[in-house]
Amino acid sequence: MISTKIIPDFLLPPHIDQVGIEERSSRFTKRSIKNETKLNGLMLALNMIDLTTLEGKDTDGKVKQLCYKAIHLHDVYPGLPTVAAICVYPSMVKIAKKALEGSGVKVASVATAFPSGQATRDIKIRDTKYAVQHGADEVDMVISRGKFLQGEYNYVFDEIAAIKEACGKARLKVILETGELVTYDKVRKASDIAMYAGADFIKTSTGKISPAATMPITLVMLEAIRDFYYKTGKKIAMKPAGGIGKSKLALHYLVMLNETLGEDWMSNEWFRFGASSLANDILMQLMKQKTGIYQNANYFSID
Repeated sequence: MISTKIIPDFLLPPHIDQVGIEERSSRFTKRSIKNETKLNGLMLALNMIDLTTLEGKDTDGKVKQLCYKAIHLHDVYPGLPTVAAICVYPSMVKIAKKALEGSGVKVASVATAFPSGQATRDIKIRDTKYAVQHGADEVDMVISRGKFLQGEYNYVFDEIAAIKEACGKARLKVILETGELVTYDKVRKASDIAMYAGADFIKTSTGKISPAATMPITLVMLEAIRDFYYKTGKKIAMKPAGGIGKSKLALHYLVMLNETLGEDWMSNEWFRFGASSLANDILMQLMKQKTGIYQNANYFSID
């Protein structure tokens, strides 16, 4: 049983300087990354991707094909790492788990009435337990944005804590759906609530709402993670999702990650990209590095 906890004043986030956060995030796009550093960055970004299929028309075959791609990237370019995870609906977890067996690629599953979050807590908990029982290593939940925007912060806190309990050993990614929160102050408040309630990751978006991930929003969340770490000594992972389809932009995100949280966060244990289209762009860039020519996008499978 999860008991209601009043969020104390000292956990309330600082006011976010909009001009300052946007100026700082823009500076990361000015860095020049070349040669071996660029190659290493692309490899790292590829290894941080959660390949995703979250459509009503998903079939067993589509999920199996995505899993095959995840573990056979070296067929395109020998020596490539795998992606971090495959993310699917709970009904597809068992299929993905079997297809990825022995690969080291994790199975993530959205839950809690994704993407709207408009369901009772009991349904959300059962949804989560179903995914975990069928093999999910990670659960991506959505917060109740309506409750949050009504100021019912304790409701949001308790719901996250209940889902975390239902996850058992699976890691919990808490999706804020920042496009619906609108302001940086609300994003920071939601980030803090999620972390104190037990999130293992905080995640920007479902990918179903625009705008999705942006560099300023991600910086607000990274700074929340940094401050939480200074207060508690506990590391929290980050996942920007949606709208990161190009390699150059992914490299800018990695620069921002390194300069905000440091090298300890520079692995797929602590940072992910929710952007399936990014994988193909990285593959094209790596082939350019190897051969000197860009491959046509049609050479790569469409996720």
